[in-house]
Amino acid sequence: MKVGIIGSGGREHAICNSLKKSNKISKIFCFPGNAGTEDIAENINTDLNNFENIKNIIIEKKIDLVVIGPEKPLVDGLVDYLEKFEIKIFGPNKIASQLEGSKIFTKKLCKKFNIPTAKFGIFHNKIEAEQFLKETKFPTVIKADNLASGKGVYICNNEEDAKLAINEIFDGKFGEAKNLLIEEFLKGEEMSFFTIHDGQTFKKFGSAQDHKRVLEGDKGKNTGGMGAYSPSRLISKDLEYKIIKKIIEPTLKGLSEIGTNYKGFLYTGLMIVKNEPYLIEYNVRMGDPECQTILPTLKTDLFDIILSCCDEKLNQVKIEWFNKKSLCIVLCSNGYPDRFEKNIEIKNLNKIKLKKEDFIFHAGTVKKNNEILAIGGRVLNFVSVTDEFNLAKKNVLNNLENLKWNYGFYRKDIGYKVIE
Repeated sequence: MKVGIIGSGGREHAICNSLKKSNKISKIFCFPGNAGTEDIAENINTDLNNFENIKNIIIEKKIDLVVIGPEKPLVDGLVDYLEKFEIKIFGPNKIASQLEGSKIFTKKLCKKFNIPTAKFGIFHNKIEAEQFLKETKFPTVIKADNLASGKGVYICNNEEDAKLAINEIFDGKFGEAKNLLIEEFLKGEEMSFFTIHDGQTFKKFGSAQDHKRVLEGDKGKNTGGMGAYSPSRLISKDLEYKIIKKIIEPTLKGLSEIGTNYKGFLYTGLMIVKNEPYLIEYNVRMGDPECQTILPTLKTDLFDIILSCCDEKLNQVKIEWFNKKSLCIVLCSNGYPDRFEKNIEIKNLNKIKLKKEDFIFHAGTVKKNNEILAIGGRVLNFVSVTDEFNLAKKNVLNNLENLKWNYGFYRKDIGYKVIE
């Protein structure tokens, strides 16, 4: 079969890398892909907002199955559009994708179905929001309602920080914002919990802890993710049961009541407070960089799993994992998450001798005239899978140092909660 992957980040390179292991796949296409996917797939440079063009290429190339990596095409309804042409596609439809596309949609669902989450208020303009600050306890959390590539969340320690956040959101830093949320600050530890769904049933798909802040010690601005480790140190049978019963199952019931189901990866972002899970957010796709951290530990053929979801036969597949630890560190362009230079060559990549369970997944890269250029804020993902987190981190840092790229930076403390 021929498979198409929509997206250009580290997540899509990791998906591509896992799918290429399947003997049932004859060819992979990436829309638009990056310098890493180019080595294992045919990259097709196309505008992801042009659904008709994507559909025409899928039909022309006789692609049998399409996997959507990033959130925007899902929220914009690419699944619904392609299904009209009887194209087999993996990902949630437009209604279900509101779980990520609108934080207010999710909060209202939480309220209706008693899903544990932070207390919140919804505000439609700066005046309302700033008025509410007078009664707010700090720290508080302020969120853009719309998609913000993981960056539209502010933890504000005082009124001045909060006013800045409100202004940036309503002034369009993350696109047009008609609403924002102000939430209570939950004191606990974050965890990412993943499930995979076929519209009828779902199965667990790993856990991780992401490091969102740009600076070491979890300080500085929010980013799309500076690194992750898997599994999360917090996961246990008891906690897993609570997450499924108190959060995921009521959410699926809520979607069912509005006449839809869920098909695809579901990322449940949680705050764990005294072993109790609270929903922070949903993402309607695999996380990035959690995907790069989790997929290398998957033993079962990823293609079999995805195909079973498209055919509503996930209950017939046993998902097996290697009993390993995995750690990922993201190499970023200097200046990220603010302004950074583009089209800077990355030399020495071919000189890095990777061990069997070490990986480099490309994110913001492109290949031009046989040179690999950095074009994004998050550039490369260095991953190692071992028996111990300490060793995984040592391997990753060694590979990063061997790259000797002077135009980037990375956090050296990824996984500090599990590494002494």
